[in-house]
Amino acid sequence: MNIFVGNLAEEVSEDDLREVFVVFGQVESVNILKDRFSGKSKGFGFVKMPSEEEAKAAIQENNGTDLKGAALRVDEANPRPVRVHQSRGDRRRSGSRRGSGPRRGGSGGGRGGSRGGTRNY
Repeated sequence: MNIFVGNLAEEVSEDDLREVFVVFGQVESVNILKDRFSGKSKGFGFVKMPSEEEAKAAIQENNGTDLKGAALRVDEANPRPVRVHQSRGDRRRSGSRRGSGPRRGGSGGGRGGSRGGTRNY
């Protein structure tokens, strides 16, 4: 089971988090997310435990407990949403781009150009 752990203090390491959860059973992996530019913790991470029973006990017991000055928020992680990627051609045909509606008459964008349209003198 994948467990979300939020409200992590900046100084909490993956080893610190592993120690908190290993008390309840086998820990498969621990991952604290970090900012890709600064390398600092984003304040949340994930712990993966193979046993659902042990994971639920760990969630129950650790939610709200203090770790290095911060009360942990521990819950079952939501599954990642499936992302659908569109190719550029699909986006052009979908009508989601700006200006894909019906063309308006005039002089090509309203800047007084000479691309046709009617002029009033």
